Amino acid sequence: MPRPKPATFDKKKIVAENRRARFDYAIDTTYEAGIVLTGTEVKSLRFGEGSIAESYAEVGDNGVWLINSNVPEFSHGNRYNHEPKRPRKLLLHEREVRKLHGAVAREGMTLVPLMIYFNSQGRAKVELALAKGRKAHDKREAIKERDWKREAGRLMRERG
Repeated sequence: MPRPKPATFDKKKIVAENRRARFDYAIDTTYEAGIVLTGTEVKSLRFGEGSIAESYAEVGDNGVWLINSNVPEFSHGNRYNHEPKRPRKLLLHEREVRKLHGAVAREGMTLVPLMIYFNSQGRAKVELALAKGRKAHDKREAIKERDWKREAGRLMRERG
């Protein structure tokens, strides 16, 4: 019997983080996906290089793909180096892929990568979120709420 996934995934070393995604999107559910990489890509990521700032995930007929993520070429990779912005396949269970495909097709949701990290076994993983885009007024509301929480925390600390 497979063990249940924890609420927060076991992250050892975070390589790239998309902090803007939590502001631009209302995040619904998160998934942990494996990522298919070549040897030089893994070495680049282990050095802490890589960016997912403008990237997104796409559900196709043959699985889920991470598009527009940037993993720079490895400095000692010579002729076996990889292409920095190539689409990379994400590894998910078939039922998760079907669920994501339905949400993207019917409900107009977006697949946004939140971070790339190495888990405790040393495998590269992507935290993928099913999210809905926020409008400008929602973003302003989020800013107000964040500022109020910060101010409330400050007041509570001062009062003791």
